[in-house]
Amino acid sequence: MASITLGGNPIHTSGELPKVGTKLSDFKLVKSDLSIASLNDFAGKKLILNIFPSVDTGTCATSVRKFNETASNLANTAVLCISRDLPFAQKRFCGAEGLENVVNLSDFQEGNFGKTNGLEITDGPLAGLHSRAIIIVDENGTITHTEQVSEIADEPNYEAALAAL
Repeated sequence: MASITLGGNPIHTSGELPKVGTKLSDFKLVKSDLSIASLNDFAGKKLILNIFPSVDTGTCATSVRKFNETASNLANTAVLCISRDLPFAQKRFCGAEGLENVVNLSDFQEGNFGKTNGLEITDGPLAGLHSRAIIIVDENGTITHTEQVSEIADEPNYEAALAAL
């Protein structure tokens, strides 16, 4: 399990992020229209997985905005913003912000994406939500970069993530 902090107070995740060089596990996440997305839907594309606790917090919202801006300049790349927020909240946020270059995906039903990838927060006030993390995947489904952000209130290292594409 990873040890991270929330406001400087230790909390933990259900495991460790997947290892660089391994394949990303398939997933079933809910899109804003309530249909299901899987890894196969993004076959042949590079992926930026921007994972966070809730789009209704400042740092999470900032990461979605920054990756939305960056995504417009990336060829053959999809930015997947993944949280346990309801699809309605994700859609509302992106609609209000005019964000059209990211794909919001919800793990609200069972949290299997978070559990499979060691992202589920297991204690503290955010227990059950996902930790803040970045996973970069190449066109073949191989993980090329991961970052478990050690303090939930901090933004991820955008430059390192983009350099791994």
